This record gives sequence, C-alpha cells and structure tokens, in this order.
Amino acid sequence: MCDFFCTFAPDFGKIEMEKHYLEYLNSVMKRQWDDEALSDYGEAKAYTFGGLAQEMLRLHELFKLLGIKKGDKIALAGRNCANWAVAYLAIASYEAVVVSILQDFKAEDISHLLAHSDSKLLFVGPYVWHELQHQPLAEVQAAVSLVDFSPLKVAEGVAFPTEQELDEAYSKHYPQGIEPEDIHFTADADAMCLINYTSGSTGSPKGVMLNGRSLSNNVEVGHQILPVEPGQRLVSMLPLAHMFGQVCEFLYPLTCGTHIYFLTKSPTPSILLKAMQEVQPYLVVTVPLVIEKIHKKSLDPMLSKKVIRAFWYTPIVGQIIRARVKSALKNAFGGKLRYFICGGAAMNPIVEKCLMDIHFPLSIGYGMTECGPLIGGNPPKYFKARSGGVPVKNMEVKIDNPNNSGVGEILVKGENVMMGYYKNEEATKAVFTEDGWMRTGDLGCMDKRQNIFIKGRNKTMILGASGQNIYPEEIEDKLNNQTGVGESLVVEREGKLVALVFPDETLAKRMTLEELQKQMRENLQRLNKLIPGYSQVSDIEIKQEPFEKTPKKSIKRFLYK
Repeated sequence: MCDFFCTFAPDFGKIEMEKHYLEYLNSVMKRQWDDEALSDYGEAKAYTFGGLAQEMLRLHELFKLLGIKKGDKIALAGRNCANWAVAYLAIASYEAVVVSILQDFKAEDISHLLAHSDSKLLFVGPYVWHELQHQPLAEVQAAVSLVDFSPLKVAEGVAFPTEQELDEAYSKHYPQGIEPEDIHFTADADAMCLINYTSGSTGSPKGVMLNGRSLSNNVEVGHQILPVEPGQRLVSMLPLAHMFGQVCEFLYPLTCGTHIYFLTKSPTPSILLKAMQEVQPYLVVTVPLVIEKIHKKSLDPMLSKKVIRAFWYTPIVGQIIRARVKSALKNAFGGKLRYFICGGAAMNPIVEKCLMDIHFPLSIGYGMTECGPLIGGNPPKYFKARSGGVPVKNMEVKIDNPNNSGVGEILVKGENVMMGYYKNEEATKAVFTEDGWMRTGDLGCMDKRQNIFIKGRNKTMILGASGQNIYPEEIEDKLNNQTGVGESLVVEREGKLVALVFPDETLAKRMTLEELQKQMRENLQRLNKLIPGYSQVSDIEIKQEPFEKTPKKSIKRFLYK
C-alpha cells in the first residue's frame, strides 16, 4: 500500500459553492476601484479595477450592437495580455460563452475550432492573426484585435460599429459614467460559460464544457488554500488558454484583489528573472521544469560540495545552511514569495526533497482541464512529498479496482467536473461511469489522510516546458503520412521529444541505411513545419523491429522510452 503519513491535513469539507466568481469580482472592484488590476509587463497597457469594469461594459455595448445573445460563443486566441483578460471577463459577465483556444495551435486548426465551436466573434492577438487571416473564419461575424479592440476583419453584411457609435451607445446607458455602486456583474452558475479545447486536432476535437459553478468552486479553493491580501502582485507566465493558468494566475488572484502582470512574450529565463525581481510576486504558479532548471543551474553546484552535504542535516550549522539556501531561492523570485505552486507533472524527487528540507513554500496540486482544473491540493504547510494534495472542496476522489498495492484508476465527482465534451457525445459517454464518476485516465492511490499519489498515466499527454499539453498521437498522425514511415511513436527524453519510427518495409528494402536516415531527416524538417513550436520533435530514431502491439493492434506505449 501507499505509505501512510499521520499528520493533520485540512478538511475542505463538502459544501455548496458560496457564490459566483463574478460576485467576488464585484466586491473587489468596489473596494479597490482606483487600485491597479491588470498590466502588460514592460508595456504601457494597464487597467485599474475601475478601468477594467468600464472596458467590460463598453465591450457589452459592442456585443449588443453586433446582436450577440446570451449563450452565444465568442472565441479568444492570443498570447497572454491584459486585453485577453478584459475580453474574457466581458464575455463571461455578458453571459456569453468563452471559447479559449491556445495561441500556438496551427492556423488551420484554429479555423477548424472556430467552426466546431460555433463562435460568432473572435478576439485575436497579432501573433495568431498573422497566419489566421488567410484561413476561413466559418460563421464568425468579426475578428477583433486584442491590441486595441479594433476590427481586423468583418464578415460580409455585418455592420461593425465605429468608435463614435460605440461611444454613443456607452454614453446612452451611462451618461454620467460609472461608479463602484453601478457594478453588479452576475451570471447563472449552472449555465455553460467556457469551452476549453484540449487539443487542436481536426479529427474529433475535445472542447471541455465548464459551467460557472466549476470555475467559481475552483476560485474559492484558491481563496481557501492560498489566502492573499489585496494589492499583492503576481506574474502570469502560463498560457491563459490553459485551465491551470486561467484559474490560478488570473481568476483566483484577481478576485482576491491582486495586481496581475502579464508576460506578453515568451518567458525566457532572463525576462522571467527580471520580471520577478521587479514585480516581487507573493505567488509563483508554474510547472516543475522551471524550478528543476533553477535547481540544476543555481543549487546543484553548491549542494554537491562535500562540506555542504556533510552539514546539511546537523542541528545548528545545517539549519543555517538551509535557511541561507531558502533565502537565496526566495530572493530569486523577488523576495516576497509566500506560495510556490506546481502542477501538470511530477517533480523530480531530488528537487522536491531539497525544497522540503529548506521549508520552501511548495505545494504540488493535481488536476485536469475537465475539472477546471483542480482535483487535489494543499496549503504548503500541509503538503506531503510525492502527493498531489487531498481532494479539494466539493470534490470526491476514489480509486477504481485497486490492485494489491492500492493502485487503480482515479475517479472523480463533484462541483468542478465538466458538463461534457462539446458536440462529442461519444467521448463524453466514454469518460463517465454509469453512476456519474469521471474517469481521469490516471493511475494512483490514496493514504489515510486522503493524499492522492499519482503512480502512472493511462493517458499519453506530455507536459511541455511552458505548461502546454502535448498529445503525441497528433504528432504521430502527421509523421505517419511522411515518406517511408510505417508507424511511429513519440516519446519524451530529457525534456525533448523523440520520434521512434518503424519504416515502411517496402521502401526500406529499396534503400540503404544511409538513404533511409537521410529520408527521416527530411521527414523531421517537414513534420516540424506542421506542428506548433512547443511540440517540435528533436530527433527521429529508426527501429529495426515492429512495435509490440495489444490485441487491439495498438502500440504498447509503456514498453518504449
């Protein structure tokens, strides 16, 4: 069985969601009207909470003039920025449905998802629009720039309002402007408010449908586990189109009164370090790879010294050494760090142990898009090594058909669980049991204190360096269409993707090994032009024997690394 750890863990209880996250936002806006709320790091774009409310209401007027109705779908595709957050909140408070699409999806895939989601409007960033403008936009009435909310492309027969018309409509409803007491954003908690696409596949895309109850419960979990004082600051680095970043770096902190700085460019180590020093965040939300890189670069050289190792656990000298290591690490993140939250993948056990030895404010949660995203979590003081926390408020977790070691598939039920996959009944039915539990596809066990331990994955998703979900099947589908490829399997090795290929036997017989290797190098170049930058394949390895198969003729993935 899993190791039992007899320590106190907080009881999150099973109570109903307290209130919609927009109600928390109303309270924050009224209390912190003139305080800074959203900023683009290193740029002039910024909003106070009052300015955010005003821009949300102005976008409501745009929606009305375009005939957008409650429940209509509005897509968002662009890099993190303040205007992405403004558009999101405007859509949600209008009671339309946000369709969040990852900016790194290929243009043709985004075009397909716009059609699949029935989106009537698109807010799009310049990085995405550069390629997307050449693609069909299905029934989208207009593409609106995330730079300044101006129209980029308007469908034939659609009258997109001018700035003057929009100003007049806004002034008609708010002739004296708006004051804090005018803010009453609300929405039906049980209505669908978000479709989040877990991939850009053009085959059978999975659009996770979440309602306001799921998002609001997730936000309340954040309030409970990571309490924060109004006016504290945070750097948003994870993609907002992913639920991890969307809830933990945007909705939860903003509804606490946090000032969020968005990294509008790819967060290189130098940009990230500079931002941390200047912003001095109270919270860092990231994937394990970030802290593992810092550990390897900054801590390993020091911790590998014999004298440090010798005194690491001694009562007095060891305490001094560990305290200095902790201080140095916290200073690297700006010096005011209270919480360091990791998710998306298991952390290197050596790094995790080091962080726990120095009492770093670490907690590793467990979640998935289908739960918006939280399933398990714990405040840092209650975090148990190698776990994903305990089930969060209003969520139940059980282990299905456990083996002799207590390991089985993790099933979940509760407020956070999705409504289903948009226009994909087959996939929805497959993921739910007859009695309403959702299959996570993860293998794990739980201890006496309900700590969840992930032991493996039924699913094949790979977590990218910046938190992106990489689905190897999508890469394999494209690779299998290349010359000379019989079948393929994409694996992760030391943070890089490698494609294992068993060549087409007919072609392989006509080629020398050198010619075959050349062909695979050419295939690799073509493949990487067809897939997003975060899922680039570094190498192709030729297999001499066919992959071992299951009775269903699918490759036994667990045999290959």
